[in-house]
Amino acid sequence: MSGVYDNQADIYLDARPTYPSDWYSKLAALSHRHNLAWDAGTGNGQAAIGIAEHYDRVVATDVSETMLNLGKPHPKVTYHHTPSSMTEDEMVNLIGGGESSVDLITVATAVHWFDLPRFYAVANRLLRKPGGIIAVWSYNNDMVVSPEFDSLMARFNAETLPYFKFSESQYFLDGYKTLPFPFESVGLGSEGKPIELEMKKTMSFEGLLRILRSWSAVGAAKEKGVDLLSDNIVKELETAWGGSELVRTIVYKTFMLAGTVR
Repeated sequence: MSGVYDNQADIYLDARPTYPSDWYSKLAALSHRHNLAWDAGTGNGQAAIGIAEHYDRVVATDVSETMLNLGKPHPKVTYHHTPSSMTEDEMVNLIGGGESSVDLITVATAVHWFDLPRFYAVANRLLRKPGGIIAVWSYNNDMVVSPEFDSLMARFNAETLPYFKFSESQYFLDGYKTLPFPFESVGLGSEGKPIELEMKKTMSFEGLLRILRSWSAVGAAKEKGVDLLSDNIVKELETAWGGSELVRTIVYKTFMLAGTVR
């Protein structure tokens, strides 16, 4: 879904927590072979780089050229622009090995923007049979810092809900519990029952404020004359945080679904 984060791609990518390396190890242990992986909706390639530690070759794709321009170079990773106009056959040919050739497909914090029937059709064609694994994960606006701060953030999150522009946002707001996922479970979540995980990110209050200001809902509210981050709200959040210069650890609640072709 090109354009969702293009205008503030650098802020968005800097704000992302780092996906734990043991996630990639667990997924690699599930796939029968480790020749080829595809990271769809790769952004700047964070997940693709992690996957490359376990697979011979990683194809990383995104509809956003802005994001791909921020891609981190790696000898095992190749980046490709995949506009929404590409056909399923073109996607299958681009990934490289043809049908039943991909050992792992990952989508990190992006699958909720996809044309799901189309993406799943391509994934079913590409995944190695048997033994190919697909895993999708994300996190939403739920952050854990401290009881006082968390209470204020819960209120702030509730006030942003009416301003999310895209219906697809509901998937990650629901923690992927409503996300269609037509694959057989491999023990890391299943359709309607994602596995719950955690990620951590250390930052100052100023860093957090940059993230909040980059949210699409905050921008959409501002376009309608509503300032969700008024001076008073910012002051409340800053006080609960402990001051603008204080560095704290945020725990992001994360959710994952992994499976194989039925």
